Amino acid sequence: MIRKVSVSADSTGGDFLGHPRGLAVLFATETWERFSYFGNAALVVLYMIKYLLQPGRVETVLGFAAVRAALEFLLGPLEIQPLASQIFGFYTGLAYCGPILGGLIADRLLGERRTVLLGGVLMAIGHFMMAFEALFLVALLFLILGIGAFKPNISSQVGALYAPSDHRRDRGYSIFYVGINIGAFFAPLLCGTLAVAYGWHFGFAAAGIGMLVSLAIYVAGAGLLPSDPVQPGSARQGAAVPLNPAERRSVRVIILACATVTLFWAAYDQQGNTILLWAEDFTDRAIDLRVWRGEIPSPWFLALNPLFIFVFTPLIVRVWARQGAHEPSPVQKMAFGAACLAVANLTMAAAAWSNAGKASALWLVGYFMVATLGELHLAPVGLAFISKTAPAKVLSMSMGLWFAATLPADILGGFLGGYWTRLTHTSFFLLIAGIAALASAALWLQRSAGLSASRDRGG
Repeated sequence: MIRKVSVSADSTGGDFLGHPRGLAVLFATETWERFSYFGNAALVVLYMIKYLLQPGRVETVLGFAAVRAALEFLLGPLEIQPLASQIFGFYTGLAYCGPILGGLIADRLLGERRTVLLGGVLMAIGHFMMAFEALFLVALLFLILGIGAFKPNISSQVGALYAPSDHRRDRGYSIFYVGINIGAFFAPLLCGTLAVAYGWHFGFAAAGIGMLVSLAIYVAGAGLLPSDPVQPGSARQGAAVPLNPAERRSVRVIILACATVTLFWAAYDQQGNTILLWAEDFTDRAIDLRVWRGEIPSPWFLALNPLFIFVFTPLIVRVWARQGAHEPSPVQKMAFGAACLAVANLTMAAAAWSNAGKASALWLVGYFMVATLGELHLAPVGLAFISKTAPAKVLSMSMGLWFAATLPADILGGFLGGYWTRLTHTSFFLLIAGIAALASAALWLQRSAGLSASRDRGG
């Protein structure tokens, strides 16, 4: 079933890179929201290990004893680093599981616009709570709830800018994904610098300000956005209509793809966890220039990922356009992306094997280059795939399911991160490479199902 939408007046002409003007609003809104998220994420693990979980401070964190007891009941005694990795894994995983609930609320109760605003307010509150050590876990809870409400509904509004047959939809999502990564690029640079220079809480406060800017842009540009496909109040009736056989097939394809990409995200999300620890403790970050001498702050390396997204996105889109009828299916693209992530981790295994002391920063540059190539073949492709495939009556919830795949992924990623201090680093990176390779193989086996879904939706 093709989604029926109210499309903005300029959807066929466009004046933002050849696309509807509403895309510019969503682009800028997501840029600042991702600035807030990645600014926070770049600091959380180091903040816990280097500061918050140290004796004398950790006792002041509300609810921490209960959280630690629960984790150790499941996993056994945990030292500071594995404990921080587990907390980070559950935080990111729950944050991206929340979109199922956020999509359900939008589909049946509030509509997409109101749910986006609700999510933005909750996130802003959560970011500013991070300035108070005692409220650390409460702040993470607010961020989890806010992301759950915000993410699926801002993403589904991108697809709603285009008529069902508009061929610009895939490129629109690629442009939107660049907006995501503009925020992701500047977040660790600014928030990381503030944290190093002035203290952790200044970095967290900068993330909160970014979320307020995101909300202001969304409210100011609301007139350029499509109206909700089902108005709040009537949404319950629309959602109660049973799915027909073709729609049920589409949902099964979506569920299968979402289940498989959990392996990809478990490996990919080591970037904010063990890759950051490698940058902090095992990378030669010294800089000796005429004008400046010092060390590169380790969170800055996380900016390499969005930097390479800026570089690679136009090249990849051009390659796909030239392939024409021979362009790979979405599932084939995602399988290739997972294979790239496996190669990236093999690069890090080589770095760990060949260096007894601190390794050159160029190893990390190579890792992020190949991992980003993989991401671009999976993340925006998946968003467009869900937008095209999902039945209209469960669109937001289906988009939420895509994001929710990171809950088991990040729980698995946090569990894997606990082996950072138990294995040699070469063995650890080989383990992560194997997880990514398994994801690639599983997605490749699903390629016929992905092609079938494309035919069902007329694309």
